[in-house]
Amino acid sequence: MGTVPHLRFYNTLTRKEVDFEPIDAKNVRMYVCGPTVYDFAHIGNARPVIVFDVLFRLLRHVYGAQHVIYVRNITDLDDKINARALRDHPGLPLNEAIRAVTGTTEKQFHEDAKALGCLKPTVEPRATDSIAQMIELIEKLLANGHAYQAGGEVLFDTKSMADYGQLSKRNLEEQQAGARVAVDAHKKNPGDFVLWKLSDENEPGWESPWGRGRPGWHIECSAMSERYLGETFDIHGGGLDLIFPHHENEIAQSRCAHGTKAMANVWMHNGFLQVEGRKMSKSEGNFVTIYELLETEKFGGRKWPGEVLRLAMLMTHYREPIDFSVKRLEEAERLLAKWPAAEPGNSAPDASVLEALANDLNTVAAVQALHSLAQAANSDRSVLPVFAASAQLLGVLPQKTEVDAAVASEIDARVRARLELLKARNFAEADAIRDTLLAEGIQLKDGKDAATGERVTTWEVKR
Repeated sequence: MGTVPHLRFYNTLTRKEVDFEPIDAKNVRMYVCGPTVYDFAHIGNARPVIVFDVLFRLLRHVYGAQHVIYVRNITDLDDKINARALRDHPGLPLNEAIRAVTGTTEKQFHEDAKALGCLKPTVEPRATDSIAQMIELIEKLLANGHAYQAGGEVLFDTKSMADYGQLSKRNLEEQQAGARVAVDAHKKNPGDFVLWKLSDENEPGWESPWGRGRPGWHIECSAMSERYLGETFDIHGGGLDLIFPHHENEIAQSRCAHGTKAMANVWMHNGFLQVEGRKMSKSEGNFVTIYELLETEKFGGRKWPGEVLRLAMLMTHYREPIDFSVKRLEEAERLLAKWPAAEPGNSAPDASVLEALANDLNTVAAVQALHSLAQAANSDRSVLPVFAASAQLLGVLPQKTEVDAAVASEIDARVRARLELLKARNFAEADAIRDTLLAEGIQLKDGKDAATGERVTTWEVKR
C-alpha cells in the first residue's frame, strides 16, 4: 500500500471537499456511468472515461490494486438504440438487430478507451444482463410504498421520499419528469419517473409481474451498482449533466429500496466540454467522435495520438469546464515531445505528483510536477524511474517505439559519431547529424551519467 497524503475529494452531495474514508480499505468500491452504445462515443464522453481512470489508478496505488473495484456499465438498452436497430437492420429480428448495433459500438468504445490509455474497469456489466436485479429492485420499491402502477407503467413516487432532490439541490416543484418519456396525466406528480414501461412488438421486452416490458433508464444503474458493489459504496462518478435527473433518481431508488442513508458516500462529477468555444452539436458542425480524432483528419486537419488527447484533457481540472481545441492539443503535443520515453518500472511516484492528485484529483498541478520531473530526467537519467512511475500514475507515460534492430544499430552508430564530434568540439558537424536524425523522426536527448558525469545521449522515435 502506497504512502500518500490523505485523499480529499469534492463531494457534489455536500458541495464541499471531504476527507476520503472508504467503508472498507480492503474493498474500495467505485461506480461510474458508462456509455450508451447506440453510436460511436464523442469527445465529451472521453472526459469521464479519462478522469475516472486517473482516480482508479490513484486508488489502486493507495489501497493496492487487489483492493479496488471499479464498475463502469454499458447501457445497451435505450430508445435510441431501438431506433438505430430498426433503421440499420430492418431485416433482422429486433433483439438481433439491437445486438448488432451495440456489439459494433461497444467494440469501438473499448478500442477508443484503450487508445486513450485507460485501464479496463474491474467489472463492465451490460444493462441487459441485470434485468432480473432491476425487477427485484422495483418489487422492493412497490412493497415499501415508494412506487405505484399507472397507465401501464410502474413509476417512482417522488413525494414518498422526504429528502428527494438533495444531490441537485432542487425543490420538487421545480423539477421536471426524470424518465425518458413525456409527462403524462397518469402520474401522481410531474417529477415521478418510470421504473418499468410496457413494450410493444417493435420494442425489446422482458416478462415481469407487470407485463412484458423494459426498465426505465435510472433503475439500470441502481441495480448494477448494487449487484457488484452492494447497497452502499464509496464513490459514484459521472459527468455534470447526469446530476439531474439520472443520479438524483438513482439515489432515490436505491435508498428507498434498501432503507439506507446513502447510495454512495462521495459523488464526483466532471465539468462540461466545449469544442473551440462552442457547445458540441451536429447542427454546429463541431460534433466529433473519439474515433474521428484518432483515425481521421476531421479535427485540425490531422490525426491525433491518444496520449495527446488524454494529456489535453488532464491539463484542465476535472471539475472545470474544458474548451477542447486544436490549440490545446498542440500544446499537449509539444509538452509530450519534451518528455523522455521510458518503460514502466518499480519505483514509487514522486511525492509532488501524488500530493496533487490526492488534493481533489488536481491533474493540472500533477502535470506541472510531472513536467519538472521530465526536465530533471532529461539531464539526469537516474530520475527516469521516478518520472516513469509518476507518468504511469497519470496514464501518460511516453512509450519507446520499437524499430528494426538493424535500423537501431545504425542510429546508435550515428549517435556515437556525434558524441565524438562534440568531444572534438566540431559542433557544426555534430549539429548536422542531430538535425538529420530529427528530420528522419529521431529525437536526441543529451544528459549526464550520474556516476561519471560524462555526456550521454539517448534517442527515441519522435511522436
